Amino acid sequence: MPTQQPVRIGARGSKLSLAQAGHMQRRIAAALGADPENPAEVERVAPLIVITTTGDRVQDRRLLEIGGKGLFTKEIEEALLAGEIDCAIHSMKDVPAVLPDGLCIAAIPEREDPRDAFLSRDVERLEDLPQGAKLGTASLRRQAQSLHRRPDLDVQMLRGNVDTRLAKLAAGEADAILLAYAGLRRLGLGHLPKSLIDPREVPPAPGQGALAIETREADRDLPWVQALRCETTTLAVAAERGAMAALEASCRTPIGAHAWLEGGSLKLIVEALSPGGTERFRHVGESELSQLADPLASARDLGLSLGRAVQEEAGDAIIL
Repeated sequence: MPTQQPVRIGARGSKLSLAQAGHMQRRIAAALGADPENPAEVERVAPLIVITTTGDRVQDRRLLEIGGKGLFTKEIEEALLAGEIDCAIHSMKDVPAVLPDGLCIAAIPEREDPRDAFLSRDVERLEDLPQGAKLGTASLRRQAQSLHRRPDLDVQMLRGNVDTRLAKLAAGEADAILLAYAGLRRLGLGHLPKSLIDPREVPPAPGQGALAIETREADRDLPWVQALRCETTTLAVAAERGAMAALEASCRTPIGAHAWLEGGSLKLIVEALSPGGTERFRHVGESELSQLADPLASARDLGLSLGRAVQEEAGDAIIL
């Protein structure tokens, strides 16, 4: 039986967050030497602590109106710095580009499918929606990308957890909605989308589909942390978040980024749009990783380079 101190895990209380955290809780317990199939043992060595964030409490406004994506991490990071928890499980796309002093993203596990999912009662694709149809989303990126493809759509602000959004779709408050396919799969709802959106044609949010294990800097390389890392996912996310950092991306900047490994190369697509979708700025690049001493730095540099290229071309056109 494990004898070390428990690793206390902080996470939000939404159904999706608990599903993600529960999966990682079992992984952490196994890395600590516990039986991941024994719930009592898992809870003993890796207890899950639910923390309500400002982003969870305020559901009637876009994130950009109440302070940005950091509102999904702020209270959890405060608990981490105060020593009340030992790690936090976040959706990577909710993690701001800059972390509080003393904290780090210590591990990124294998990524789920990063694509956006299209859900509708009647049609298969965004292109099939009737003229002037209502599209529900709280994401400025999804709004801009959708209006770029279909400027006639009536985009409606739609926040709330996955169940809430699905209920609003069923009730006819929107003709279609867009959600992260990864979240649907983690909730056992991967059968619901009518179609999936090509991430090379319409890049998702930086880090979409990936989870972030955040710890204090001093705990970055503990053995249980190292056991959770996926090198391929870490490189791809480093490139995407490099682009995000270069663009100073927030909930006021509609950007998408998608990276993938192909042979010995890391390929990256970065795009930013005007909030109304009328203008799109897009750059593509790659980095050969096989001969590099520090592939992680190279991945981030690729993202920074492409992000800066987009920023120089777009200027203020991409800021809401």
